[in-house]
Amino acid sequence: MLKLKYKLLALDMDGTLLNDNHQISPETEKWIHRAAEAGVHVCFSTGRGYDEAAPFGKQLGLNTPMITVNGSEVWKSPTELYRRELLDKALIANMHAIAVEYGVWFWAYAVEGSYNEKNWDPALLDLNQWMKFGYHTEDDAIRHDIIVRLQDLGGLEITNSSPYNLEINPAGVNKATGIRIVCDLLGLDMSETVAIGDSLNDLAAIQAAGLGVAMGNAQLAVKENADVVTASNNDDGIAWIIRDYILTEE
Repeated sequence: MLKLKYKLLALDMDGTLLNDNHQISPETEKWIHRAAEAGVHVCFSTGRGYDEAAPFGKQLGLNTPMITVNGSEVWKSPTELYRRELLDKALIANMHAIAVEYGVWFWAYAVEGSYNEKNWDPALLDLNQWMKFGYHTEDDAIRHDIIVRLQDLGGLEITNSSPYNLEINPAGVNKATGIRIVCDLLGLDMSETVAIGDSLNDLAAIQAAGLGVAMGNAQLAVKENADVVTASNNDDGIAWIIRDYILTEE
């Protein structure tokens, strides 16, 4: 059996694990199975909520920890929640008011479900347990203004999962903190991890991991901070990293 340098593979989903058709390619699936068979813990590290991520874990046959909602949830296994971080309800109210003021699309993840302007109800503010808020606009000036307003609010971790959106979690909550918790659960060191992603919500993880990998389709800031840039999500970039960097002798 290989003596592995890297024992945890933390995978972003959209733009990384999934191709542009939101599917896992057969080649990528094959190499993930090979990694798992060699003893590598394959862990989703995604901005998606649990319900949006879990079916892909089931497809791959994974029973490993998962990081969902950009680190607001860490799952010890696909069926056991280990930790959850919530946003203050007053902050959610303020962020919703900003979305309405600028007339931009918004969404929010709560323990009770996901919401946007189509199913938003002010009564939900006090009833729900909130984990993430997001905005989408292709207007750079408006997006910049919203960032400034969010920074003024304080207590927020501001990232994105595309150049046109903003994703907001509680301050200090990100994929890197999630991976550290998973390492503690598995008895691993951060130096033994590989983190792969394409957007700013992957940046902290890529900087903190033993090997930080940017996809070929990643945002420029992510590529500039990665140790390695691999092929795109449509060209099995994950498979290449597993083959050439993980399934090799220490």
